[in-house]
Amino acid sequence: MNGFSQALYLFEKGGLVMYPLLFSSIAVVAIAVERWFFFRSMDAQGQFADEIADKLQRDDWEGARAAAVQAKGVLARILCDAFAANGLKKAGLEAMLNTRATLAVADLRKRLGYLGMMVTMAPLWGLLGTVVGMISSFNVFALQAGAPHAITGGVGEALIATATGLCVALVSLGAHSLFAQWLDSMLSDMEKCFAILLEAAARRDDDAAA
Repeated sequence: MNGFSQALYLFEKGGLVMYPLLFSSIAVVAIAVERWFFFRSMDAQGQFADEIADKLQRDDWEGARAAAVQAKGVLARILCDAFAANGLKKAGLEAMLNTRATLAVADLRKRLGYLGMMVTMAPLWGLLGTVVGMISSFNVFALQAGAPHAITGGVGEALIATATGLCVALVSLGAHSLFAQWLDSMLSDMEKCFAILLEAAARRDDDAAA
């Protein structure tokens, strides 16, 4: 209870900007949790991309299709659709893969921009709170003999807003960096599988034409 009381005391002393900072922190946590579960559901994980690449390099279409059916995630779903449309030539298959990948990446990037925005906005809110608090503190200069103590105390309280803003920004930056790296990893797996799939499709087309 003492911890909660201390947090409430600091919140009150931080000034009005603590309210947008509180909203920002709640939004950051909510977005991070939602994106975490979404990314986990969309990521095939493990060695799925390597397994698919190995099978396609050996022209084992049936084995690759079976692996895609058993796996989860957006890459597996796209590959299942590609294997189901095995009558498509390389050009048609490439167009389908690009379309599906574009839609998937758009879903993965949703709300990541908000995390990036919070990295910049939260410290600015904190700085605004500190500036307002320091202005109020220096206004006591002309009031009484104990002004120096009042000033230093007021400045200390004003810095609460800056510290809070930096904490929110750090959490946002960490979450944004995590999901950006996760997205890059998933895109790399997609590009790898798509390139090898198209090579296998080209060999299949050449064999059919021969």
